[in-house]
Amino acid sequence: MDHIVIIGNGIAGVTLARHIRKLSDKRITIISAESDYFFSRTALMYVYMGHMKFEHTQPYENWFWKKNRIDLVNGFVKKVETDTKKLVLKGGSSISYDKLIIATGSKPNKFGWPGQDLKGVQGLYSKQDLEMLEKNAPNKKVCNRAVIVGGGLIGIEMAEMLRSREIPVTFLVREKSFWNGVLPAGESAMINEHILEHHIDLQLDTNLEKIISDENGRAKAVVTDKGETIECNVVGLTAGVAPNIDFLKDSGIELGRGVKVNRFLETNVKDVFAIGDCAEQHEGIGSRRPIEAVWYTGRMMGEALAQSICGNPREYSPGHWFNSAKFLDVEYQTYGWVFSERSKQDNEHHFHWRHASEKICITVAFDKDSHQFLGLNTFGIRMRHEIFDQWLTENKDIDHVMTYLKDANFDPEFFKLYEDEIIAKYNADFNKNISAKKKSWKRIFSIA
Repeated sequence: MDHIVIIGNGIAGVTLARHIRKLSDKRITIISAESDYFFSRTALMYVYMGHMKFEHTQPYENWFWKKNRIDLVNGFVKKVETDTKKLVLKGGSSISYDKLIIATGSKPNKFGWPGQDLKGVQGLYSKQDLEMLEKNAPNKKVCNRAVIVGGGLIGIEMAEMLRSREIPVTFLVREKSFWNGVLPAGESAMINEHILEHHIDLQLDTNLEKIISDENGRAKAVVTDKGETIECNVVGLTAGVAPNIDFLKDSGIELGRGVKVNRFLETNVKDVFAIGDCAEQHEGIGSRRPIEAVWYTGRMMGEALAQSICGNPREYSPGHWFNSAKFLDVEYQTYGWVFSERSKQDNEHHFHWRHASEKICITVAFDKDSHQFLGLNTFGIRMRHEIFDQWLTENKDIDHVMTYLKDANFDPEFFKLYEDEIIAKYNADFNKNISAKKKSWKRIFSIA
């Protein structure tokens, strides 16, 4: 009987294990040094904010693993010996495998800043990072100020967490506007305003120069490239993440930024695979990036690879890009591609609408020549994934999307609707005469 060994118990590794068990009686072992049981990483912030306890982040009861014959090993893999199909763990023990899956996720980026390894300096990715933040910043008496370095999604989550305990926060963002390498200018400007309204000291176009130590080896201040010294007790390094693959350097497995894989998630070494944040496609799939550190792609990789391992070869095919996030109290969704001014193609044109007083807006991207719908960003309005996925697959044009935009609205009953205002601006901007319509639900979802 094949022994399937999975390094990493995140969404990718656990999805793989669950689906292999559904399809076969193969022996399955999951190895992780982070936690005994799988938990939802995206929920960690709500543990710190007091909305739930850590055990509430675990989707499965502790008995689930034994009942489903999935062996769990709490350990750290130091070395992978692919020639003998053996893993060497910290402490000297070893585990043999027939097929090995690397699902080790990501680690916070560090860029060689002086002082980056001081006490009180940390990332926000793992369970251990959450526990460290509880010690470093339990309240504003212990932590009189935190400085967060890096203007992405993890950074704004950390800022929200700390502000929930009334800890003052300075947010250093190297870009001239928050996340403007991803968001179009109007959306980025709106999030700048929203951050400041939450009493976060947002410092744009500002880089970290160094972190200063006190006499006990703990961070006491940071120095920026503007010459400012900011006293603080905690420094959050949230300048993105990188694949967690250092232990594979002498394994013979081909590495780039991540573990190189083909569309079947196979590495260059027979019977070794990689999935999740640490996997790097040799080439991006369509317009997608070779590495995608988002939870749903890890889940999709796990589902696809389970089929292949159980004798039903299946390529990883993630479909149209989509994602969602939260900027403090503003919900964000994206479907297809809406590039920022820094990265959009010459043929990409944007329609942007923003509410006069609320933090609500949408941006629709389309081809300026063919008018084909390319993607949509929405802030403060919930949309239906299935409909946008269908419109992207069918290459609908921008007029069709605007005409039937009401069909895509997924806000709860009695929420105010803005589609009439959005379409009025679209008509004015492009000299159109579109009127809002709705199809029947049966017609929309009858297409396979």
